[in-house]
Amino acid sequence: MADKAPAQEESLFKAPPIAEQERMVEAILFATADPVTLPELAGRMPHGCDPAEALAHLRKRYEGRGVNIVKIGDAWAIRTAPDLGFLMQKETVEVRKLSRAAIETLAIVAYHQPVTRAEIEEIRGVSVSRGTVDQLIEMEWIRFGRRRMTPGRPVTFVVTEGFLDHFGLETARDLPGIKELRAAGLLESRPTPGLGAPTDDDDAADDDQPPLFEDD
Repeated sequence: MADKAPAQEESLFKAPPIAEQERMVEAILFATADPVTLPELAGRMPHGCDPAEALAHLRKRYEGRGVNIVKIGDAWAIRTAPDLGFLMQKETVEVRKLSRAAIETLAIVAYHQPVTRAEIEEIRGVSVSRGTVDQLIEMEWIRFGRRRMTPGRPVTFVVTEGFLDHFGLETARDLPGIKELRAAGLLESRPTPGLGAPTDDDDAADDDQPPLFEDD
């Protein structure tokens, strides 16, 4: 009798076939506007399911399709294939442009995170108004990070998954370099806070630059 208990318990919690698990993950991602983490998927699916395996199969099945399964930070979402983004242009809502102060602050947070307000001001060379930071927080592009273990324990700022999602990035390491920013017209030729002055060797140096800024 004791030997039969494990087999009985296993049959009670038998997971659905992997193909059915793929359908479940697909349905959840399709119906959810915000990216979904593996723990969140597991919490919605029947006991015994393996959302990570289902995602791997589903992601491969969506390769080359009009929409893809993409990773955003620690979460997953269904997004339009990058090369078909032009089809959505008529549906794009034009948002107000950020001020130069907001753009510089966002760039510094993106490339130097986690960073404190004092460090932002040191890099910019001017004070950062509360309104600028509040605007970026309200847009859900930056958020509060961990406090520094230094006198006063100042709070730090980091970019959000919403920021990564908006710019089609998996992690902050995927941020463009200086060369890409200039080519896109997002970076002026004059010195930019935190990046230093441009030189004749910029094209060669750009390839070695770390990722920088997350914005439209």
